[in-house]
Amino acid sequence: MKIQPFQFKNVKLVGLALASVLLFSCGDQKKKDSSDEVEVVSQDSIETAQFGGLALYTLRDAMTENAETTLQTVAGDGYAYIEAAGYEEGKFYTMTPQDFKSFCEGINLKPVSTHQGSVTLENAEQMIADVKAAGFQYFVIPVPPMGRFTFDQETMTMGMTGTVEELTKILNTLGEQCNAAGLQLLYHNHDFEFKKNENGIVPIDYLLENTNSEYVNFQMDLYWVTKAGADPVAYFEKYPGRFKLWHVKDMDDEGKFAPVGEGKIDFKRILAEKEKSGMQYYFVEQDQTFNHTPLEAIKISHQGLETIGFQ
Repeated sequence: MKIQPFQFKNVKLVGLALASVLLFSCGDQKKKDSSDEVEVVSQDSIETAQFGGLALYTLRDAMTENAETTLQTVAGDGYAYIEAAGYEEGKFYTMTPQDFKSFCEGINLKPVSTHQGSVTLENAEQMIADVKAAGFQYFVIPVPPMGRFTFDQETMTMGMTGTVEELTKILNTLGEQCNAAGLQLLYHNHDFEFKKNENGIVPIDYLLENTNSEYVNFQMDLYWVTKAGADPVAYFEKYPGRFKLWHVKDMDDEGKFAPVGEGKIDFKRILAEKEKSGMQYYFVEQDQTFNHTPLEAIKISHQGLETIGFQ
């Protein structure tokens, strides 16, 4: 399996590499991709029959270069709502929360969720206020926060420091704060949470069983669950109603990310159980696009959504 470069922003890990595991959508990536040209779309050309969501981490370079025109392109490609991954110094993609909300509303694009990888117990109050002001409903923690996320460059594996009990306590605390502000807190998975740790505990199972479902729920990344060898539908059946958001990303025969509909994940089977899952919104995400530019990939994926039957 080929090793591909990637960057971690909010967890302070830079210059690592990972085979088909270009990681999570938390925080900005400043590096610009010259191949990712932004298509400017006029308001008149935006289709009214929009559906589905896009995780903006897929377009992180274009969003860094020109957030406004990139968001117009996303709307023009038929997406109805978005998930952000670009919060820094109280702003979303250099826009104040209020300006970000207003701009999205002006192009008929709904801010639904945001990955807040840099959250701590100390900055949570202000961050929650900013997320609320920007119009988001879901405050998503993309990896174990506050330096607990780990990546081993030699073995190319992800993990966490500390105990799953400590992580549970943090999530419950932040979940109560989000709830008090009218937001919903979710935890986003990768593959390591579905594998037994050194104590024989499967972290995702522990989190599901010990977080307070009134305050804490989950965003299921369908690619990473599949990568871990787990079955999304089995988790829906065991923990119904806990997976409020999905990341819809496909997997090719080599195990790499692929546009939706061009891989081997059986999305129709998974989609048939959306009510049991508790899914309210879903987002296309492709961490790395290989033979396509990110802007090409999101077009292909949106067509794939329609073919599969997403609405």
